[in-house]
Amino acid sequence: QVQLVESGGDLVQAGGSLRLSCVVSSSGSGFSFKTMTWYRQAPGKQRELVAGITSSDDSNYAESVKGRFTISRGNAKNTVYLQMNSLKPEDTAVYYCNADVTYYDTSYGNYWGQGTQVTVSS
Repeated sequence: QVQLVESGGDLVQAGGSLRLSCVVSSSGSGFSFKTMTWYRQAPGKQRELVAGITSSDDSNYAESVKGRFTISRGNAKNTVYLQMNSLKPEDTAVYYCNADVTYYDTSYGNYWGQGTQVTVSS
């Protein structure tokens, strides 16, 4: 069983910073977490990709967050962070963590966390 738990969402003023965390846990050994991605969904809008990072630490970002957000992985590779700087009101959304999981190098599934709310006030 695989579970993703996000944390770090909060209410912050425009121009401020937040750091989101996502910890992936699994029962038993043999699991690896390949590409890990942050998405967000604002009220009335579709869920959109924010940033992703591969197991080799290659990263990609949505144009709207380039230069402001940084995605990184923890040393144990089961944690992914999203450092968000220079936050804008339009960054307000529920942020979700997503992970591609393998079991002994065979695809096991794609998993989502429950989301964490980020609210940026103007």
